[in-house]
Amino acid sequence: MSDTPGIRIIPGRRRRRIPPLRRGVYLLPNLFTTAGLFTGFYSIIATLGHRYQLAAIMILVAQACDVLDGRIARLTRSASSFGEQYDSLADLVAFGVAPGILVYQWALVPWGRWGWLAATLYVTCGALRLARFNVQVGSVEKRHFVGLPIPAAADVIATTVLLFYYFGGAGAPNKRILMLLVIYAVAGFMVSEIRYFSFKEIRLHHRHPFQVLLGLILVIMLAIAAPQPVLFLGVLTYALSGPVVYLGRLLAGRRRLAARAGQTPGGRAGAVRSSTPTPPV
Repeated sequence: MSDTPGIRIIPGRRRRRIPPLRRGVYLLPNLFTTAGLFTGFYSIIATLGHRYQLAAIMILVAQACDVLDGRIARLTRSASSFGEQYDSLADLVAFGVAPGILVYQWALVPWGRWGWLAATLYVTCGALRLARFNVQVGSVEKRHFVGLPIPAAADVIATTVLLFYYFGGAGAPNKRILMLLVIYAVAGFMVSEIRYFSFKEIRLHHRHPFQVLLGLILVIMLAIAAPQPVLFLGVLTYALSGPVVYLGRLLAGRRRLAARAGQTPGGRAGAVRSSTPTPPV
């Protein structure tokens, strides 16, 4: 019984937990997520209308929306489990289904069954990448992603399409072989254990060296002058950074093992025995 008259406490009864959605959802980050979903779906519509260049641009716009919703959620402290799940579903449409349909219609149709199987593999690996990220989000360090993020994989496809249009080779027959190799490569990178830098700990509102500002100004100038090649080189550099760093660490580890093997106790003992003078007969 309670000391307050009129109030009765029943032992063993817990207070009913109010579901999170009854308290409402955060509008600003979820609106940016919705904008990314809209642009991703419009990319599919543009692909079905054979407007491949516009479809690639819409994927990049969805990427910008995806970056902004995460940044806004962290800056305003409005991150929520609803927003995380909604963002994953929107990413699957904008960076999984939309690029898969784009690359199939633009380059993989001549491959027949192998073409749509390659596009399906890309979408499947993207879904697996998102599911693994949702499971490991609380146990993996924030500085790195495990596997190539699905937005970066979509950017590889979109910037490659734009680069072909930039050089006037949108109808080149070699794009069939190139895009087939690209689609298998990015699909494998997404489900791999290779680590990629996440950029989440970069504080743009903090002080940085003056050279960093000059470098960013130079990059912006190059992007304005020739956006297609600059975007392609930037995305390609990020996609290859993981395997390059992984191979570098693997080779460095083998060198350390080889150096330790050359310094075994037996080798040192043999050197001591050989340095001892032989007594005269």
